[in-house]
Amino acid sequence: MSDTRQLVERLPTDMGGQPADAIQRIEHAMAPWEKRCHALADVLDFHKIINTEEKRCGVEALGTEMVNKLSYYERWIVAFVNILFRKEILTPTELALKMQEVETARRQHESEPPRTHV
Repeated sequence: MSDTRQLVERLPTDMGGQPADAIQRIEHAMAPWEKRCHALADVLDFHKIINTEEKRCGVEALGTEMVNKLSYYERWIVAFVNILFRKEILTPTELALKMQEVETARRQHESEPPRTHV
């Protein structure tokens, strides 16, 4: 199958039947942000904002290059953002402002002297 034909006929996450190395299963603890991402997916689904099928389609819509570059939960975050933008629940400006607010709060927290217990 030509590269172009494969791009048209296969979704980025469709790897069935393709030659590949053995799957390397590595158990690791989830980072705090990964746990929050997973919880966010559950909340979005519970409130019927983004369901599992929309999330899957959102990840597939990222395309092969993005899917290959991003980690598992990074794909979820980008897919969530794109879906929320498309549904006009969130705007790029709102997201940028919130990200700036969080970054500022983190910098302030990091610059505070450590608290001592009395």
